[in-house]
Amino acid sequence: MPTKNEREYVLGTNDEELVRLGFQHRVWGEYAYAIWERAGFAPGQTILDVGCGPGFAALDLARLVGSTGRVIAVDESARFLEHLNGQLRAQGVGNVETVLADVQSLGLPAESVDGAYARWVLCFVRDPQAVVAAVAAALRSGGVFAVQDYFNYRAVTLAPRSTIFAKVIDAVEQSWRRPGGDPDIVARLPAIMRGCGLELREIRPIARTARPGSALWNWPTTFFRTYVPALVGMGLLTAADQSAFEEDWARRSKDPYTFFCTPPVYDVIAVKC
Repeated sequence: MPTKNEREYVLGTNDEELVRLGFQHRVWGEYAYAIWERAGFAPGQTILDVGCGPGFAALDLARLVGSTGRVIAVDESARFLEHLNGQLRAQGVGNVETVLADVQSLGLPAESVDGAYARWVLCFVRDPQAVVAAVAAALRSGGVFAVQDYFNYRAVTLAPRSTIFAKVIDAVEQSWRRPGGDPDIVARLPAIMRGCGLELREIRPIARTARPGSALWNWPTTFFRTYVPALVGMGLLTAADQSAFEEDWARRSKDPYTFFCTPPVYDVIAVKC
């Protein structure tokens, strides 16, 4: 379980979660690059990475904008930013500025960035409208906000269906909603963007299916390994639930006729009018 000082992020900021986030970026990286391309992120631009975490996307964005561009990486976790700063030094990357701040109160200069990116951030915050409003204010005219986040999270599926899997997913959703998060945030996002002066350009789903033994199958495996025990600690599952789920997941992981459908992720691209 994350310590009290590590609870800026609902999933924790411990070493195991940092490793998991690195793996997660690798298996979802091509989708990040795809939305950046459609958003028009390019060399020489200033891009804001909203809720950058340990900075895996920020490092890729730094390479994308090049030496004439700049990335502003914002997160409220000092531990995550410490990791990113270490990577910046180790890799000799000089075009990333790290900012320790709550993304719900960014306070960046008006019209100071060309684009902004947020992946799995708005679903965790209590006030997503405050985040969007701050990003909109920081964008220059014609600037683009690219978001990747969840809608209809409960559509995540293990096939053939599993009662204990459904119970775990219900507990995951409860754990996110308790502090004010919303795993269906994309349902509200277009209206929020419109209210903040952003014009919706694109919204499209990403649906992926994983089979045992694949890299994508290991994505939920690493999540459940650390988070199911945390859910027991929160009182949302019992120890018996944990044992039943772990037995079921281990059995499914050896069954070539099982498959996993990821929670629906949506690409949302909006432009400042």
